[in-house]
Amino acid sequence: MILSGSDILVKVLIEQGAKTVFGYPGGQVINIYDSLYKFQDEINHVLTAHEQGAVHAADGFARSTGEVGVCIATSGPGATNLVTGIATAYLDSIPLVAITGNVPTTQIGTDSFQEIDITGVTLPITKHNYFVGSVEELADTIREAFRLAKSGRPGPVLIDIPKDVQVKKCEFTESTKVDAEPTKAAKDIRIQEAAALINASRRPFIYFGGGMLVSAAQKEMLELADKIDAPIGCSLMGLSGIPTEHPRFLGMQGMHGHYASSMGMHHSDLIISLGVRFNDRVTGNRAKFAVGTPIIHIDIDGSELSKTVNTTVGLRGNIKETLEKLLTLVNEDKKDEWQAKISQFKAEEVEYQDNRDGMTPRNALLTLNKYLGPNTPVATDVGQHQMWAAQTVKLVNPRRFISSGGLGTMGFGMGAAIGASYGTGEKSVLITGDGSFGMCLNEMATAVSHNVPMVILLLNNGVLGMVRQWQTLFFDKHYSNTVLDARKTDFVALSKAFGADGQLVTTVEELDAALDKAFKAAGPYLIDCRIDRDEFVLPMLPPGGSMDDIIVKVGD
Repeated sequence: MILSGSDILVKVLIEQGAKTVFGYPGGQVINIYDSLYKFQDEINHVLTAHEQGAVHAADGFARSTGEVGVCIATSGPGATNLVTGIATAYLDSIPLVAITGNVPTTQIGTDSFQEIDITGVTLPITKHNYFVGSVEELADTIREAFRLAKSGRPGPVLIDIPKDVQVKKCEFTESTKVDAEPTKAAKDIRIQEAAALINASRRPFIYFGGGMLVSAAQKEMLELADKIDAPIGCSLMGLSGIPTEHPRFLGMQGMHGHYASSMGMHHSDLIISLGVRFNDRVTGNRAKFAVGTPIIHIDIDGSELSKTVNTTVGLRGNIKETLEKLLTLVNEDKKDEWQAKISQFKAEEVEYQDNRDGMTPRNALLTLNKYLGPNTPVATDVGQHQMWAAQTVKLVNPRRFISSGGLGTMGFGMGAAIGASYGTGEKSVLITGDGSFGMCLNEMATAVSHNVPMVILLLNNGVLGMVRQWQTLFFDKHYSNTVLDARKTDFVALSKAFGADGQLVTTVEELDAALDKAFKAAGPYLIDCRIDRDEFVLPMLPPGGSMDDIIVKVGD
């Protein structure tokens, strides 16, 4: 059949299973939006308030489903407004296809209105990007982009389509949904080396990240933990990989991780790492990290092996398939002394926990836990609230904790929560702070317009809490531009102006009642939850410190 480029684009999106896409129209994608209108019975387009909201929504959709998220923007500022979201997806290995329009090919390089070299701009933050020079290559380019986005280590791919390519017509042949490129286990010799290290270990610690979720290796990881009697910790990106209350799970490790998890890794004699990056938030001072402790690292991306810390045995391959082979080579063994030590760390963590009464961050999130279902997607913005959520929120099923890790993008949460709700078909929860929410609150218009079922728990302390915490501890309380009280924003009134409901709460009892009402509401519901400005996220590693320097209470 003969179709225009814009029709081909939409037909291939449908072919590749993109049932919901997020975007914002403009002059250089008006043909694409006309095609979306034609095929609206087969593909759903969600109009966001801003292109950044669209890319974060596509990201949240992808994180919550494991499928490729799709967003669309026009040329120039529309395209550049995607950059932060593309970088967010890139650093967290999220499969994404970003589609941008551009000026006609005859005007490329002439500095015409809203022309930008978006492929050049995004080259460092995409797995690959494409400038489509002819309509004949468009269909296969889109299919290749989908395959690349979800293959190996996933990531974002950008397709830039000039206006005349959208208008021109050519023969189109329908095809099928592309599969990710096949993967395989690491080399047998490396698996044998890893097994020898594991069999010699008396204090093994399993540490997993987002790569473990991508490979769906939960079953194999738990079998390994049971066989070698090992505790398990994770990175921020690994949260929801296994249930929070699993008896072997110690929680997130690192700068603001659980004390028992961080101490377990610190005192282990072998670290078995699965799909993680060992970034600075995990290691602290790298010169003092895991000194003398061998590290087994399994990752689909060979460039991560020994990139930041020296890997004793690096296994490049699919985590699930590699663990299946490894399990046949390791010995079943009970490690009573190691488990006794882990129990000691867990008991010490309980002593350090914030058990005060009243509206503390921990009590607010424990109250939220009562309303979360096993499939409820929980998105966060970035800051203190993100770390409190990572420490406290109860998670049951995979892909239900949605947070910006590598880039730490304030403003990520609102779009991501919208996308996660579309992806899962569930009411989503956004945990945010007044600083982060101020960057993304325009997407309340999106949530209300589309009646997105979501609960927004705004932990409002009137300050940029994480920066203020550093200013308190390391900058002699020089609170330079971190106090937000002067804004005097009434978030409940603002929510109602957008067309949503909401209320302010100052006690745990009020919060409990508000959450009950919010979870029964059909659309978005905002709860402005007031907390003290001087609340800290603890534990905390000081800058340049190691686990020996961990701060577990104010005054340490």
